[in-house]
Amino acid sequence: MTLGQIALWGLVVGFIMSLVVITGFAYTTLLERKVLARMQARYGPNRAGYIPLPGRGKQERKLLKGFMQPAADAVKLFFKEDNTPAFADKWVYNLAPMLAVIPAILVLAVIPWAGDLPWLPEQYDYFAIVPGLNVAVLFILAVTSISVYGIVLAGWASNSKYAVLGGLRASAQMISYELAMSMTIIIPVMLANSMDLGVIVDAQKGGYYVFLQPIAAIIFCIAVMAELQRAPFDLLEAEQELSSGFNVEYGGMRFGMFFMAEYMKMVSFSAIAATLFFGGYRGPFVDQVPMLGFVYMFGKIFLGLFIMIWIRATFPRLRYDQLMSFGWKKMLPLAVLNFIVLAVVMVMAEEGAFDALQQAVLGIFG
Repeated sequence: MTLGQIALWGLVVGFIMSLVVITGFAYTTLLERKVLARMQARYGPNRAGYIPLPGRGKQERKLLKGFMQPAADAVKLFFKEDNTPAFADKWVYNLAPMLAVIPAILVLAVIPWAGDLPWLPEQYDYFAIVPGLNVAVLFILAVTSISVYGIVLAGWASNSKYAVLGGLRASAQMISYELAMSMTIIIPVMLANSMDLGVIVDAQKGGYYVFLQPIAAIIFCIAVMAELQRAPFDLLEAEQELSSGFNVEYGGMRFGMFFMAEYMKMVSFSAIAATLFFGGYRGPFVDQVPMLGFVYMFGKIFLGLFIMIWIRATFPRLRYDQLMSFGWKKMLPLAVLNFIVLAVVMVMAEEGAFDALQQAVLGIFG
């Protein structure tokens, strides 16, 4: 393929995947409301749209109750009043929501969605927007760190004390847990000896990394929850302030962009977790039927979303001092220790240290 054809491939596939994910984000909100309503024994969104089916007598059956709720939310946000604070830094104020949304979409560029499909170009071994990127893990770390700027700039540019406090709290929380998350992302790179996500997925053909490194997988999932500011880590707003944190001065679609960023990040981080620790698109018969990769990948993403919602419905919110103490004093030391132990074990295995140990054990019990 020529350079122009590669660029065209990226544009077309990127547009399709972005459309799927943006639509999926809207119905992720519906999924959360439905699951929370079911778990907490209360009504979910069951009025805004359904498919009528004939029932017994005059009673009408309702299929997919609430499926128009995301559309109703979008219309409400489009027409909601959107004021700009008088003394806000207008350029930064308008830029901040974009810095929150764009990284959530960019991360999806390097995610492998399926294996070697028959209609893929010859030089591509798996289906992705940008396949074969040998620094994909660094790309993820770089892009996800940009969202911190969107949050802290939103608080600062709003010219509001509550917004500044919320922005500082959120940025401190995200930076703290990014350290532990980065240490765990290195683990699959070490095991697969590559930063290409396609190679990492292919290396899990014999077994998912969640079974080889359960500590790293658990730390990564907890850090993701804190990175997303999801319950029980939703400390953007303090209860004594009764304001929504860094986005307190935003309304309309600018507020909607922060709302969209949270749920799109849920999808993106679920895809990253599935790729790094849960085998990505790999599953039974995927080598014989590569299209099954999409089914396995979206199924694992759905499972990740369900677990996030389940945690929100189950655990109480932490205090801010508990949140920071847990990140710095427990998760980060454990992630560093796990990384060091794995590195030592891998070097010892390469040097043949375990071969002599195995022979000694066999000699004792042989």
